[in-house]
Amino acid sequence: MVENLSQIEAKNNLKLPTPIPLTVHPAAVYLDSLSSPRSKYTMRKALDKIASILTEGECDALTLDWSALRYRHAAIVRSVLMKKFSPATTNQSLSALRRVLLEARKLDLINSDDFWKASSIDDVNGDSPQKGRALSASEIEALMESCINSDNPRDIRDGAMIAILRGTGIRRAELISLTISDFEADTGTIFINHGKGNKTRKVYLPKVAIEYVNNWIVLRGEGPGALLCPVNKGGNIEFRHMTPDAVLKIMRKRAAQVGIESFSPHDFRRTFCSDLLDAGVDLVTVQKLAGHSSVITTSKYDRRGEETKKAAVQNLGF
Repeated sequence: MVENLSQIEAKNNLKLPTPIPLTVHPAAVYLDSLSSPRSKYTMRKALDKIASILTEGECDALTLDWSALRYRHAAIVRSVLMKKFSPATTNQSLSALRRVLLEARKLDLINSDDFWKASSIDDVNGDSPQKGRALSASEIEALMESCINSDNPRDIRDGAMIAILRGTGIRRAELISLTISDFEADTGTIFINHGKGNKTRKVYLPKVAIEYVNNWIVLRGEGPGALLCPVNKGGNIEFRHMTPDAVLKIMRKRAAQVGIESFSPHDFRRTFCSDLLDAGVDLVTVQKLAGHSSVITTSKYDRRGEETKKAAVQNLGF
């Protein structure tokens, strides 16, 4: 039941009477501005959720009249979301709501006063527990041992994949977007040209990891295209980019093969950030390597305890 909102208002006033062109639909314009397919999917689900809350399941992102939303609607959405979801999920949905309202304002579908009031809704305070886990050194060693000393194309490719994920902490979407021209074999430099938010950056493989990628390239060849490619059942390389789901399945299969707890590709990213912070690398450097937009995000991976803080202040002079 929508809180403090009549069913008549929900079903009549907030539902588009007729479809409108996507070029002037604030939700469609917002979603089209997102560069990542994953972001589009995530934010579309968030907007569908908001539309469903406001209309008791009658509308989705494209059938709701976003220009009719006012502060009371935004407040209702916030109230419902914070009771059902984590702060992070709630704030992500509220961010999507604000962005759609902004597009409605730019399209002259809502006046400045109504836009300002509706979009001024506060985020929800509170930290969500970190999902996933960090991998131990012994687990990483076991995973690599399952790939090396083999002439199987899949093993060689997976060794390169694990080396890149472990050694650079890049996102799964960034991994599968890599082309062979993005990798410098001599230096181990990897150019991320399709990072989150369409940002670019450079990351660097540890020297010990470069060999695994070069071994794969010897097998793959140096022709243009995807760096990491699917390998079919016959052991033949298919020169195309892999899918995110394929990478996840490979990691799960490798975990089962060596008898360790299942993990996701993103857990290598957690491990990368945590291990660098544990080693004393400063937060800003880790932030830049990880491609985080804020050090606040990076700081969530800091697992150093009170003893580290106590030891740190001993370096202060008087």
